[in-house]
Amino acid sequence: MSRFKRGAGLDSRAGFRQQKEECPVPNGLLKGARQSGQLNLSGRGLTEVPQSVWRLNIDPPEEAQQNVSFSASDRWWEQTDLTKLLLSSNKLETLSEDVKLLPALVVLDIHDNQLRTLPATIGELEQLQKLNLSHNKMTDLPLELWNLTNLRCLHLQQNLLEQLPSELGQLCQLEDLDLSNNKLIIVPDGLANLNNLVKLNLSFNSLKSLPSAISEMKNLRMLDCSRNQLESVPPVLAQMASLEQLYLRHNKLRFLPELPSCKTLKELHCGNNQIEVLEAAHLKHLSALSVLELRDNKVKSLPEEITLLQGLQRLDLTNNDLSSIPCGLGNLPKLTSLTLEGNPLRTIRRELLTKGTSELLKYLRSRIQEEPDGNLKDEPKTAMTLPSQSRINVHAIKTLKTLEYSQKQEAAIPDDVFDAVSDGAVVNVNFSKNQLTEVPPRIVELKDTLADLNLGFNKLSAVPIEFSKLQQLVHVDLRNNLLTSLPMELESLKLRSIILSFNRFKAFPDVLYRILSLETILMSNNQVGAIDPLRLKLLDKLSTLDLQNNDIMQVPPELGNCTSLRALMLDGNPFRNPRAAIVAKGTDSLLEYLRSRIPT
Repeated sequence: MSRFKRGAGLDSRAGFRQQKEECPVPNGLLKGARQSGQLNLSGRGLTEVPQSVWRLNIDPPEEAQQNVSFSASDRWWEQTDLTKLLLSSNKLETLSEDVKLLPALVVLDIHDNQLRTLPATIGELEQLQKLNLSHNKMTDLPLELWNLTNLRCLHLQQNLLEQLPSELGQLCQLEDLDLSNNKLIIVPDGLANLNNLVKLNLSFNSLKSLPSAISEMKNLRMLDCSRNQLESVPPVLAQMASLEQLYLRHNKLRFLPELPSCKTLKELHCGNNQIEVLEAAHLKHLSALSVLELRDNKVKSLPEEITLLQGLQRLDLTNNDLSSIPCGLGNLPKLTSLTLEGNPLRTIRRELLTKGTSELLKYLRSRIQEEPDGNLKDEPKTAMTLPSQSRINVHAIKTLKTLEYSQKQEAAIPDDVFDAVSDGAVVNVNFSKNQLTEVPPRIVELKDTLADLNLGFNKLSAVPIEFSKLQQLVHVDLRNNLLTSLPMELESLKLRSIILSFNRFKAFPDVLYRILSLETILMSNNQVGAIDPLRLKLLDKLSTLDLQNNDIMQVPPELGNCTSLRALMLDGNPFRNPRAAIVAKGTDSLLEYLRSRIPT
């Protein structure tokens, strides 16, 4: 007991009582922490931090009170100050003011708790460089927090913050700031003072505009403003000379931002907006661009100048209103991914789109000689219609084996649509962009031939068991629905690809581990918390796994053994290890790193 008595104003019995009754922190851990300067108490169900932790560098250890001799490594009075304290995934509702008793802390991780605020004494941790407060319930922050001028990394995502003070600008050493998934309506101009900031995440808030001052962050390389209410981007954004990645997905933009000074911009993500026009002025300065993502907009035409983007590797124009595209795209030397599904392109048959980018580019090159102006023109529409089937393209059913009934905003697929198939062997069905609340029951009538089914952008909350009757199904697109689970009966399908992005899955669907034919699983923008690497390894054909923007707290090292993966996308998850720099190196490097972390 004597070792607690020196702590004035502390309950000397609290820490002792906890140790005896619950023993939430084994003595061996504390002993190890005195030697290493690091203490990991993550996931221990703690409702409060034991006093012995706060007083780790003040009080002598229990063994010092016993009459024992110490080896050189056990001399507690010589041992190191605590520099790293991990308290994540517990049940902490408050943090004690005694956090100030650990003034040498460099890393403090309290993510995934129930904290609503912080003690003012947090401001006394002057050595702190990394503070992770994500996934809590904080509505405000003490002013003293902004005194931590040595902070390099501050994570505040997944809280309930509605505003931030201008004092935020005092954190002049900050390099990584994550404010995503809060309730922010504006960001303070003080942000401009963060001259060393490299990465800023403002996604999943309610921002209607960005402050012009944001352009003064000359070292910023990554800016994520996805999932806000932005209608425009301030022109001064163009002055951000170091910017490499700009995410503006899911906003209300009508135009692509003009970025004349962003000579280093490599990735521009503007999907899910209301962009109708692409002009040469928007493109001509983006000479370093390797990724241009414009899916789910209303783009009607592409300017010929898009062929000047000689570094372009990935161009995503899925679900737009394009009727023609420049044949010159076929000559872009680095283009490895061109996606055009969901556009009213008459001259490019759907089956060509499904054959992949190299075949598509080969086709475009072959057309350059045929079309002197270089644009693939809209051929006359040959949709033969019957009186009772005026909205159904019978020609497409007969010649392209495609049943198309998308973008009608209908709550159900009319019987006319299925009746029009008659004896046609339909291979492709597109019912996307409607208001469907259930999978059309008559879809099973196509079970003998249906290979590609698109039900994206509807309001489906469940997939029926009957789905398993579609035994020829190879590709299924269920993105942007309300799904939370999949039936185990799908195990009998021979699926090669499944798209489940933008749904409401909180767990990786169990049945997917059992469909051994899968080559592609796209599950970005859900709430998946974990994956089972041992079961995933059984999917030996799986080459693409997209789990971006989920709630994965830990990446299991055994995932590195899934060597069939050629593209593993994990950005936008709350895990801290592997670091973003490792993730950014690409799939092979990431898998190699994970394998190196597997305990031997």
